[in-house]
Amino acid sequence: MKAAQKEKIILGIDPGTNITGYGVIKVSGNIPELMAIGSIDLSKLGDHYIKLKRIFDRTIGIIDEYHPDELAIEAPFYGKNVQSMLKLGRAQGAAIAAALTRSLPIFEYAPRKIKMSITGQGAASKEQVAAMLMSILKFKKLEIKLDATDGLAAALCHFYQTNNPYHEKAYSSWKDFMNKNPKRVK
Repeated sequence: MKAAQKEKIILGIDPGTNITGYGVIKVSGNIPELMAIGSIDLSKLGDHYIKLKRIFDRTIGIIDEYHPDELAIEAPFYGKNVQSMLKLGRAQGAAIAAALTRSLPIFEYAPRKIKMSITGQGAASKEQVAAMLMSILKFKKLEIKLDATDGLAAALCHFYQTNNPYHEKAYSSWKDFMNKNPKRVK
């Protein structure tokens, strides 16, 4: 009798102050499958604090609807403007706070790491990332914003990082390594 394949649901979020993108994947064994993709449009909200509340509330709603096991989130990066980075960090914090209220483990990835894991190029464009995601997860571009595919990319990046056989083994010492790898020690 075959052992049951482990199933995991990953929520990925690309935080933004005008649009926050998200994607949800279900992983059965080693096969990722798209469950949901979308965006939270904040552009019509003038007050920054109201935007943060909307990010928090919608993230809670997505978590309650899809019941993810983990959250993968894109880390804010330093651009030209310190104020923009501060606002992005707050948007990320609102999504993280929502995940913490539902006791989700949180994993943060740099934008270059996410792009590298999806396309093989850390400097890939948003369009290249979206095209690769459509190919990998077998979906068509409908009216999907690139922020949404960036959120989905964070989820898939997390799957790739935690599904890496070299990632799973952590060693605390040489003795620990030898105990976990008896065939590699002569």
